[in-house]
Amino acid sequence: MKTKKVIQKTKSFDTVKTFRAIKEKISEEMADMNFEQMKEYLRKGSEEFRKGTK
Repeated sequence: MKTKKVIQKTKSFDTVKTFRAIKEKISEEMADMNFEQMKEYLRKGSEEFRKGTK
């Protein structure tokens, strides 16, 4: 009979937790916006992201 070794790993980064926090933040910021305001919010965010990746 073969025995299985169980290796305990500790997470240094929890992807699911991080993305939930990001989505909640965005949802709160956009809660009272109309469609035009949402488009502008997303355009500005996209612009900032592009500046940071160059």
